[in-house]
Amino acid sequence: MSTLKDKITDDMKTAMRAKDSARLLTIRGLLAALKQREVDERIELDDVAVIAIVDKLVKQRKDSIAQFTTGGRQDLVDKETAELAVLETYLPQRMSADEVAAAVAGIVAELGASGPGDMGKVMAAVKAQLAGKADMGQVSAAVKAALAR
Repeated sequence: MSTLKDKITDDMKTAMRAKDSARLLTIRGLLAALKQREVDERIELDDVAVIAIVDKLVKQRKDSIAQFTTGGRQDLVDKETAELAVLETYLPQRMSADEVAAAVAGIVAELGASGPGDMGKVMAAVKAQLAGKADMGQVSAAVKAALAR
């Protein structure tokens, strides 16, 4: 069975053959981040860990795009947007806002959480269940909304 890491490596080889330098640079950066984590923690990354790293890199790109847009650097916005498009191909299909809200409501009910004081407990359970499947910013907002009722 092929892993996500194998797919990324294959995509790097394809980008090399196609001489697609922008895509190649992004994929090499991703592979370097994966390798760094494996070396630092002396582990072999599974698909869930790879998705977490890709998610982190996607968030960094989105933050950079916002900063460069504010700074009026369209050239850097274009570069980061291209990298973001490449990285997002390795993420699973994201849950919709309604699906996130329903999942959060189920977890809140399951844990018996009743107010903002339970935010940490609920977020820990939600992260374990929805990691890589939903945008955590969206999840956090859904948890706050569910606990405010």
